[in-house]
Amino acid sequence: MGKYFGTDGFRGEANVNLTADHAYKVGRFLGWYFGSFKVGERPKIVIGKDTRRSSYMLEYSLVAGLTASGADAYMLHVTTTPSVAYITRVDRFDCGIMISASHNPYFDNGIKLINSQGEKMDDKVCGLIEDYLDGKSPPIPFAERDAIGKTVDFASGRNRYIGHLISLGIYSFSGKRVGLDCANGSGWDIAKAVFDALGATTYVINAEPNGLNINENAGSTHIEGLQKLVRENKLDIGFAYDGDADRCLCVDENGDVVTGDHILYMCAKYMKDCGELITNTVVTTVMSNYGLYKAFDSEGIGYAVTPVGDKYVHEYMVKNNCRLGGEQSGHIIFSKYSTTGDGILTSLKIMEAVIAKKSTLSKLCKPLRLYPQTLVNLAVNDKSAAIADTEVQRTVADAQNKLVGGRVLLRASGTEPLVRLMVESPSEELNELCSNEIIATLRKRGYLSQ
Repeated sequence: MGKYFGTDGFRGEANVNLTADHAYKVGRFLGWYFGSFKVGERPKIVIGKDTRRSSYMLEYSLVAGLTASGADAYMLHVTTTPSVAYITRVDRFDCGIMISASHNPYFDNGIKLINSQGEKMDDKVCGLIEDYLDGKSPPIPFAERDAIGKTVDFASGRNRYIGHLISLGIYSFSGKRVGLDCANGSGWDIAKAVFDALGATTYVINAEPNGLNINENAGSTHIEGLQKLVRENKLDIGFAYDGDADRCLCVDENGDVVTGDHILYMCAKYMKDCGELITNTVVTTVMSNYGLYKAFDSEGIGYAVTPVGDKYVHEYMVKNNCRLGGEQSGHIIFSKYSTTGDGILTSLKIMEAVIAKKSTLSKLCKPLRLYPQTLVNLAVNDKSAAIADTEVQRTVADAQNKLVGGRVLLRASGTEPLVRLMVESPSEELNELCSNEIIATLRKRGYLSQ
C-alpha cells in the first residue's frame, strides 16, 4: 500500500483527506500519462460514480483535470464499479475511474483506478500519481487549443452493461420471489432492471438514494433489513449489495444469512458438477473460514489462499487460470465473465445454481459447517505501529497457542484507519477470551483511538 492508494484505490473522508484538489491532480496526471502513449489522438477515459453527495464534486474535479491535460472524459454517471471495469475493457478505454468508497459511510469517498483490461490499476502507476500529488515529479503541461479534451455523455455504456448481465441469465426467474437490498447505492435501479427483465417478482428496499443515506443501516454490511423483508414476505431468496455493488451477500428462504464463504462453496460445487471449475481450484483469502477448506476437501475441490483484497484474488486467478475466487465479505469473481467482484453477477450465478439444481439456497449451503469466528474492527491511531508492536505480537502468539485447531489474524485495513482482528476456532467462548486479551493489549499500548 502507498501513501494515498490502498488495496482498493485512494479512499478517505471527502474534503478532509480526499479533496477536490486531489481529484483534479489525479485527473491531470492520468490525462497526461495516457496521452504520452498516444500519437495524433487523445486518450479516452471513462468515469462512473456512486450516489454519495461528494461524488459529483470529485467527478467534476477529475473531469477538469483530465480535459486540461488533453484527455476526453466519457461519463457513465451513477453506475457500479463492475460496470466501469466491463466498459473499460470491452470499449478499449485507456483507463477507467470509479468514484466510490464502497461500503463506507456517505461522508467517505474514493477514487478507484482501472486499467485498459478492466483490472485494478497496477502499483507502479499509482506510485507515479502519488509522486505527482506530493510534488516529487515535474509539472505537467496544459493542453492548448484543439488539444484540450472534451466530455461525452456515455449513459449508453451503462445500458449495455445491463444488457450484458441480462444475457448471462440462462434460466427464466419466473415464479421466483426475490428480495433486493440496494444499499441506496449505485446498484439501486440496475439490480431491479436485471431481475425484472429475467422474470422475477422483485421486492426492493433501500433504493431511494439522497446522497447521504448510502450504506446507512442498509446493504451487505447491515443485512438485518433484508432478513426481515424475506421473512415477512416469504420470499425465495434475497440479495444485499454494497454502495458500489461489487459485493453481494445473501439471505436464504428462511431468512438466514449466507456469507461469501457459503457462496464460494455452493458455486464451486455447482461449477464442478457442470465441468466449469477449470483447474478445480477456488481462490480465497486469509479471512475465509477454516470450515470452508474442510468442505472443499470433502468435495475434492482444491483451493488457494491470497492476502485480503479482490485485487490479489484476481491476480492469482489470472496467473493460474482459475474460474472462481472471492472473499468472505462477498467480493466474488467469476473470471469467465468479469475482471472484478460483481454483486449483481454473483446474484445471477446463485439463481442459476438454485434453479438448475431445483433446490433452495439453504439446502445447497447446508453441507458447509463454518467455525465460530470473532471479528472486530478497531480504530487505531497508527495501523503499522500497532501491528508491529512487540507486546501486541506476543499477545497474538499467546492467543494462537490457546486456540487448538484455530487461528488468529490481526491485520491493517487497506481502506480505512482500522486494524481488523479475527479469532477463529471450534470454541466461541475461547474466541471471545482471546479477542478481549488482544484488544486489552492494544488499549494498554495506547493504539486504540476510541
